[in-house]
Amino acid sequence: MSKSKKANDFDTDALSDFYNRVDEDGRLTIGSGPLELARTQEILSQYLPLPPAVIGDVGGGSGVYAFWLARKGYEVHLVDPVAKHIQQAKQASQNQPDYPLASAVIGDARNLDWKDHSMDALLSFGPLYHLTKREERIASLTEAARVMRKGGRIFAAVISRFASLMDGIFRHFLDDPAFVPIVEQDLIDGQHRNPTGNPAYFTSTFFHHPGEIAPEILESGLTLEKLLPVESLGGLLPDLDEIWQNSERRERLLRFIRAVEDESSLLGASAHIIAVAKKTK
Repeated sequence: MSKSKKANDFDTDALSDFYNRVDEDGRLTIGSGPLELARTQEILSQYLPLPPAVIGDVGGGSGVYAFWLARKGYEVHLVDPVAKHIQQAKQASQNQPDYPLASAVIGDARNLDWKDHSMDALLSFGPLYHLTKREERIASLTEAARVMRKGGRIFAAVISRFASLMDGIFRHFLDDPAFVPIVEQDLIDGQHRNPTGNPAYFTSTFFHHPGEIAPEILESGLTLEKLLPVESLGGLLPDLDEIWQNSERRERLLRFIRAVEDESSLLGASAHIIAVAKKTK
């Protein structure tokens, strides 16, 4: 995701326009957002090396995860294609001088301005769905592998092929005739497009079938360790806000999501999936 639009690539102007109209950080505070945040932090905590370590956060928005990691003592370098996000991250970094980001720059997931073998771990929470062409996703993963030290892990998030169908059913978006063809196309090939202009229906992205994730990881030269659901079935709860406010119910929900996180038959029912991959060569 570069500073300028490439002829063979997605429309970066449209991407910036979308994120200029929505509050990405706020998304993680409502609905299934707190569950997504908590589960992602759980997964990272389980597989990341101990601090201090150098972590690249590619497509990290304004730095929700980057700042959380910086406060834990990691050296975090943030890259994002949206100028608004980088401006927000730089301001937030100034506001927490005891735990600043090591860097925050506009950049391209396929062409990172980092040296070979310079990162101990890398987050890729965005490129694999905003890059709608398979060869571009492979390029981003290959670039991630380049900057990783041997033995380091990459955490790559994807959106489930069935995410819009689940929104259509459980959030009643199917009541809107304009949303129906969006779901139909998603189920055919995962190429999510939103001609309506309604930001609730997201922007141009690629939604992975669970069976498509491993081949892309392997083709980039990485070794896949785990495919983990983020929200799992919990993301479908209509009263998740209420459940989340009750500590006992919240912990019970998280416990059972963990209990079935290795159940591959449920993987596609999670709106977000994280691939944990290792650089072994």
